[in-house]
Amino acid sequence: MTTRIVVLMGGLSAEREVSLISGAAVSESLRRLGYLVTPLDVGQNLALRLSQMRPYADLAFNALHGRYGEDGCVQGLCELLQLPYTHSGLLASALAMDKPMAKRLFADAGIPVAESVVVDAATLTDSEPLARPYVIKPINEGSSVGVRIVSDDDPGPAARNESWPYGSKVMVERYVPGRELTVAVMGERALGVTEIRPREGFYDYTSKYTAGRADHLVPAPVPEEVYREALRIAKLAHTTLGCRGVSRADMRYDDSSGGMGLRLLEINTQPGMTPLSLVPELAAHAGIDFDALVRWMVEDARCAG
Repeated sequence: MTTRIVVLMGGLSAEREVSLISGAAVSESLRRLGYLVTPLDVGQNLALRLSQMRPYADLAFNALHGRYGEDGCVQGLCELLQLPYTHSGLLASALAMDKPMAKRLFADAGIPVAESVVVDAATLTDSEPLARPYVIKPINEGSSVGVRIVSDDDPGPAARNESWPYGSKVMVERYVPGRELTVAVMGERALGVTEIRPREGFYDYTSKYTAGRADHLVPAPVPEEVYREALRIAKLAHTTLGCRGVSRADMRYDDSSGGMGLRLLEINTQPGMTPLSLVPELAAHAGIDFDALVRWMVEDARCAG
């Protein structure tokens, strides 16, 4: 019997448009592979829609990004429906999306992370939680949504209440100078390291999803020992949170500090599957084309864990 797959895409987060692109690319690939595919644009009625579809679906391919899609919410629903799904389980998804909690676990595992504090958004109107430069970011968003670098030359307060729509808490993180690296992990294998060079500014949401705004260097042109250490850190982060399937670890490499100079920023349990996405690019470099990557993710889908 042909496997029937529902592709969860769109959603309610700030990353909705990117998720629609990922979902479309995945759906096309699944059809090429011979699966029966039903794309489902996720809204607030997901519980009803998915429960109605459950008798006609063998598994869910989760192509959602951001809140409600990769923070354990959809994973919990799939668990209740006993519908196997791709990517990480409920707990790992929730932990990875909670940036402060994930950083605590990474530090406990011996993974180097950037110094950070969590503060009330209101305090940023009249205080400096860290010496500049530092980075402010939402505690539970992805794709650099809401991320801002506060430099020495930046006038005025770091944030104003009326301009911070990402909740009452803000994570303030020591800025790590140097180079942007990312590592894809597929199951128990770290596939490779990419260096990302934005053509201007930093690697923000626009740079990630606009052609020509950033260059991807694969493999990353870093010393061999740094490359190996980046692979090790990504795999350790993946296992520390209990991730499964595919994940992506984002790091900074300060090549002026001596030693390894690596700092893990965060791990993404639902990496993009768009034409500009990093994980498919690294998989291709490792000899795994897009369809083969999608097929592996389908075969890895399950409930629990």
